[in-house]
Amino acid sequence: MSAPAAAAASAVLDFDDILAQIGEFGRFQRRNYLLICLPVLFAAANSLSYVFTAGSPTYRCFVPGCDSPDEQDYGADWVSAAVPGSWSKRGHFTPETCDRFVANESTLEVEPWSLWPLGRCSAENFTAETERCQQFVYGSAERTIVQQWGMQCKENLWKLAFVGTMHFAGLVVGTALSGYLADRYGRKHVFLICIVFMALTGVAQALSWNYGSFLVFALLNAVGTSGVYPLAFIIGVEMVGPRKREMSSIVLNYFYAVGEALLGLSVFLTDWRQLQLVLSLPPLVCVAYFWLVPESVRWLLARNRREQAGAIIRRAAKVNRRDISVELMASFKQQELDAETAMEDEAENGVLAERKDDRIWLAIKEVAGCHILIARYAILLLIWAVNAIVYYGLSLNATSLSGNKYLNFALVCLVEIPGYSLAWLFLRRLGRRLALSGSLLLCSITCVASGFVTLGANWLVVTLFLIGKLGITSSFAVIYTFTAEMMPTVIRSGGVGVMSTFARFGAMLAPFVPLLATYYEPLPLLLFGALSLVAGLLSLLLPETFNKKLPDTVEEAIAL
Repeated sequence: MSAPAAAAASAVLDFDDILAQIGEFGRFQRRNYLLICLPVLFAAANSLSYVFTAGSPTYRCFVPGCDSPDEQDYGADWVSAAVPGSWSKRGHFTPETCDRFVANESTLEVEPWSLWPLGRCSAENFTAETERCQQFVYGSAERTIVQQWGMQCKENLWKLAFVGTMHFAGLVVGTALSGYLADRYGRKHVFLICIVFMALTGVAQALSWNYGSFLVFALLNAVGTSGVYPLAFIIGVEMVGPRKREMSSIVLNYFYAVGEALLGLSVFLTDWRQLQLVLSLPPLVCVAYFWLVPESVRWLLARNRREQAGAIIRRAAKVNRRDISVELMASFKQQELDAETAMEDEAENGVLAERKDDRIWLAIKEVAGCHILIARYAILLLIWAVNAIVYYGLSLNATSLSGNKYLNFALVCLVEIPGYSLAWLFLRRLGRRLALSGSLLLCSITCVASGFVTLGANWLVVTLFLIGKLGITSSFAVIYTFTAEMMPTVIRSGGVGVMSTFARFGAMLAPFVPLLATYYEPLPLLLFGALSLVAGLLSLLLPETFNKKLPDTVEEAIAL
């Protein structure tokens, strides 16, 4: 390893010792940690807002003669006689959306499709033939892009689903891009750019003038949204000491879960434009973070910007009311001068210097040439993909929970909080490896059990479903911490970004998994259980990183 690289490694390696002096999670870190958590609330809400803005409301055909133009009742008693549909085992009738029975004109004493006398909307007034309709009765005041741009009926369902596809495509692009840019230009600046870009594109999405513009802004909004949580996570992990890393990652997930659950309040914002504006305008306040939130000290040290790092460390020590040795602070400036001198000597001798902009690629080449790291990261990629497929797959199956859809959605999101708490407990008691494996195996067992009781008691299905969601949520929380602790500092943000990007490809498959139920009803849950089992067993092959220093070089990552 060259002289500047050695100097940088030495400096970064000492940062955990510096934190021990100035406080692993003092007032300085707590204040900045809270600041980076707040935009995560809105990133979480924006990441799932399309579920409501592009959701399909409950509706059926308007039946002239039965439905009053002024007072419409979606669930009127006569609907089953006028509109085809299906009956549940509990006797609940669900009408079809775009078909109605043709009126039997021979039974009418008034003009066809005029308002019939009360009680005349019965089966004898209709034939068995059906016809398409162009006017609809809605089950609630909810207004989405379906009504905005006339996307009712089955032939338009692909348009609603395609919004989700565009969203995940934006996540793929944004996650990879933000991770690379954060490693190259700094965590703070890319973090702020993602927040502002998310807010502006969200506002533009609310102002969309047609379906095409809505798609474009949904894609761009996902690009911005995708960088907020991963970068907040990286900043949080890098600002605290070894004993506080799991706390920093888990508490951040609490904010994410609450942000998702806040979408349940959209029951009070029935218009999709209002909802999108409420989610997009507040994050613009985060422009002030340019002056409030410091850059990651670990990133500054890895880039040989020791003087700037020293200034932040001195400020942190002052706010935390801690003392730090003068000799240690003076060494930052001296090491920076030594690094510059060594780089000049290498250039004079014709030796390839590790320029700042080249270090990321040099680290990637070192990783690519190491079979140990390739095997570890391949296992991590698979586990990330399984997490995404199962997590989003279970979320899509949340409609199996009976009751109000807004309450159900909030419940499914809030169950993630005990999942993250479970991850925190596992991380502290079992270490990273067993915490990840145990969470995945818990999800596996409950998914398989739920698959075999799909026709059983509703409370049992719901309970197993929520436990499965709890397990995969815990796994997702652990995998973020575990992955960050196995990556060298120079590519940590980009590495987590690559893993998260790969997981998004897995998420793209999640909407198709429920279709397997048409062949065998328990198959989706059995598949989720099988995937979780495989991932849980493979995770046991990874090294333990609990209470170990964050690796700052590729060599240190190999030595884990």
